[in-house]
Amino acid sequence: MRRTAALIVGGGPAGAAAAIRLARGGVRPLLVERSAGPRDMVCGGFLGWDALANLRKLDIDPGALGARPIDRVRFVSPEGSVETALPHPAAGLSRRTLDEALLDRARAAGAEILRGRAVRAASSRRVRLDDDEEIEAEALLLATGKHELRGHERDASIAGAAIGLRCAIGLSDAAARAIDGTIELHLFDGGYAGLLIQDDGRCNFCLSASRARLKAAGGPQALLERLTGESSVLAERLAGGDAGDWSAVAGVPYGWRARRTVPGVYRIGDQAAVIASLAGDGIAVALASGLGGAEALLEETAAADWQRSFHRRSRRPIMVAEMLRRAAEAPRRRAPLMQLLSQFPSLARIGARLTRIGS
Repeated sequence: MRRTAALIVGGGPAGAAAAIRLARGGVRPLLVERSAGPRDMVCGGFLGWDALANLRKLDIDPGALGARPIDRVRFVSPEGSVETALPHPAAGLSRRTLDEALLDRARAAGAEILRGRAVRAASSRRVRLDDDEEIEAEALLLATGKHELRGHERDASIAGAAIGLRCAIGLSDAAARAIDGTIELHLFDGGYAGLLIQDDGRCNFCLSASRARLKAAGGPQALLERLTGESSVLAERLAGGDAGDWSAVAGVPYGWRARRTVPGVYRIGDQAAVIASLAGDGIAVALASGLGGAEALLEETAAADWQRSFHRRSRRPIMVAEMLRRAAEAPRRRAPLMQLLSQFPSLARIGARLTRIGS
């Protein structure tokens, strides 16, 4: 059996940030990532100002990676549209580019990266890989994103959880100009969609929908056709677009936060808190929790104590994001919300501030 001081399961932003901080702090972590090479993910793409601040701490320059500046947000719904400036500059960057840059930084800092291997199950701080190799760690940092790891499942039901969908779309020149510098959020009954231009010039199109809405439509492409039929703005954006393949993740438990853990196991990223991407910034939560969990380990803070601390820290942004998500998806709540935003656009900036995890 292999043994290590710190084992990180998952090489997304949370796991890579933790690996960088641990390596810089003198603990050489072992990070296991199931993808063998670069890939796009369902979630991510938008980098808020708190995410950008934490990336600077990790010596990552999104601008040098080709990130596209974003300084405005636009809400589009059946009730109309509202546009306003963001409180601070943000950016659009694909997960493919961001994740690889973070893993490269972790490797350069001294972390050991094991790619193309999947962790199948865990028992406390001992994990079993897909070839039945076992690794035991003094500390385990769980960074598997929205996916569950057998042996360390969330203490939450996913019966009413949403389904996340994503594809990259090559927009027409006119549509690309219309959303350049903007994150555009389309609100509909039972979900929402977000559009932004990422580093490769394509549109990152993310869709969150209830199981009922997706099932009624008959699949992602059929749902998209229904949505473009309901929204002339969305239809205009996607007209003539060159859409790639859909990727999906089921059972997204928006609003969930880890209140407790077991000794030596630090839950980070979406294993610590799941924020609605409509109003929140999942990458910012991932980076903050990855850095925080690693810092706690270096300071020999018990995992249970740190988990409770992050549970408190993430309370306000998660709760506010949930309130906004629920209002946006229900017609009787969305109509007064859009009316209020149209009269007082600055309320959107206040909401954006309240959903930040901080750096």
